[in-house]
Formats: sequence, C-alpha cells, structure tokens
Amino acid sequence: MILPPITLTGHAQKEAWQNKVLPPVERLGQDVWSIPVPFPGNPMRYTLSYLLLGAGDAVLIDPGWDSDAGLDHLTAGLRQAGLGLTDLTGIVVTHFHSDHLGMAARLRIASRAWVALGDREVRRLSASEDLDLVLRTHSEELTLWGVPADRLAEVAVNRLELTHLRNLADPDLRLIDGSLVPAEGLDLRVVTTPGHSPGHICLVDEPHGLIFSGDHVLPRISPHIALELPGPANPLADYYESLDLIAFEDAMEVCPAHEYRFSGMQRRVAQLVEHNRERSAEVLRVLDRHRPETVWDIARHLTWSRGWDSLQAFSLRLAVSETASHVVYLRSQGHDIDVPVTEPRPAVSR
Repeated sequence: MILPPITLTGHAQKEAWQNKVLPPVERLGQDVWSIPVPFPGNPMRYTLSYLLLGAGDAVLIDPGWDSDAGLDHLTAGLRQAGLGLTDLTGIVVTHFHSDHLGMAARLRIASRAWVALGDREVRRLSASEDLDLVLRTHSEELTLWGVPADRLAEVAVNRLELTHLRNLADPDLRLIDGSLVPAEGLDLRVVTTPGHSPGHICLVDEPHGLIFSGDHVLPRISPHIALELPGPANPLADYYESLDLIAFEDAMEVCPAHEYRFSGMQRRVAQLVEHNRERSAEVLRVLDRHRPETVWDIARHLTWSRGWDSLQAFSLRLAVSETASHVVYLRSQGHDIDVPVTEPRPAVSR
C-alpha cells in the first residue's frame, strides 16, 4: 500500500542528516529552540533537545547523551537563546534511554532544575541490584531465544552498560497522562505513549502548534519496539494503542528527538502501523516456510536494512528483541507459535 508522504519542515535538519553532520541550533518560534546534542558512536549521531521559555521558567526536553562535547554543544545552544545552564528550571525526558536522560544528572547539579519522567516509565536498573545476577539472567533469556553460545557474549548486555544505566538520573517528578508540565507560562500537555519504552511520553504544545514526539514517532525510521525483560507483556500492542492516541491531528509540526521536523502526524502514524503490520506478516511467512525453532532462527530469516550478516553486538540484540516482540504480539492475536519466549516479568517504576 502506498501511503501519502509527510511534509518536511526541518529543511536544515534534513540536509545535515544527509550530510552526516550536526544540524544548526534553530529558533522555532519566539520561545522555542531546537538544540542538537552529539550522540557519539551511534548511527543516530545526535539527539534533538528542545528549549521552551515560559514566564520565568526555562524547560529543556531530552537533554541527550552525557559527554563533555555534548555539554559544550548544549551550552552553546542555550547561549544563542540568551541563557546559561543556571537559567534552566526544568528538564523533561521522554523516556529512560541514555541518549535522552544521560545529560540530566549533570544538568541538575549545574542548574538545580527538576528532572521529570512519565509516571509509567521504569528504571532499567536500580542502585541496589546485583549486577552478576542481572548479567546471568539476561544471558539465560538470550539463550532461550536461541542466541548461539559463540555469539552470546557479543549480544548480551555487559557490566559497563549496566553500570552506565545505574548511574542515570532518578526523576524528581513523575508526569501523568493528560497533566501539564509544571512550568509557568508554558502549556505542555503530557500524552503517555508506551511502546518504545514502558512509559514513554510525548508532549503537546498547542499554543505553538508543536508535538514533541521523542522516539515514539520519527520521520524516517520505525522506532525500535523490543521485548524487554523485565517489562510490559506486549510492547507492540502498547505501541499500536499509543499511535492512535497521538494521531489526533495532522497539521501541527512534529519535533522528534532524532532526524528532522515534519508535519503530518496522522500520515506518519499510518506508515508506522503499516510497517509493523508487514513485519508481523513477514514473521508469519518465515514461520511457515522455515519452521524456525527459536526467536534467533526467525530473526536471521527476516529482512534487515543492511542485511542480517551486518548486525553485530547492540544492533544484533535489538534485532532479536524486536523479533521477540512480534512473536508475543502474534500470539496475542491468536496465532499458534511454538517458539520459546519468556513471559516478561513486571517492571516497577522508581
């Protein structure tokens, strides 16, 4: 099915994306700024942070990956808006991923700003958890999914990654669906949109005609929907429901955390639904043709943009966990799939 295209609005951002360079700091309106923060060593290359100025309050959405270079870029962007780090009063993070929440702890110390996450978002690792137990459990789950023994160390999360997750900021505030971000002079409404993470949120700014979509809706790529253990039982079903919630209008400008701005939220949501439906259909075709016995066996027969053999380490882990989410979703739709997938353990918000 050929679906109508979205409308590009972030022309400088797209040009920078195509040229593989950082886009410029941009003023989107009198009180809204887009500030790119480098995401080193990752194909996404940068996170788009957004600064909103209210009546005495200055709120930053998704401060990005924590690094000295990132802080320099963020500080320079704030300077263009006439602010310093100490002028920040609030930091809203769309979800608990390092390229969004990473800089929050450092900024909170520098500015004393509060940090907020959605009330359904979960901390992937607490300070009290036994890292050896987490590592062992994760390896057991990947083994159940069929990851070969000689690839297990490559695919599994490692101690350095876990330590990084444990050091991410705890939120000072939790934002519930439908609430307003507590900042004077701003009208930012919270929409809870689980899928990419258990408690991802989008933010709707009707006075400025903007939707800050985090990773929930991106203009070009389909956000990764993984089966996380522990985590929600059916993240892909959650994602479909969340897409319906955010596709309430088509004219507002969408400000994603990666790539570039666009308008046409309803059109993009239709594309994302179509993409994921086709992916599930491809999983069913693989099951019918190849009779795979594990999630890994399914994944290696699926179509990947750069080919299965190109996937390594973190990207390979994402591919397997994404395939597992489709298996769980298809089972919920009544398909009899005899492939072992551990039922996710409930995750607790902290």
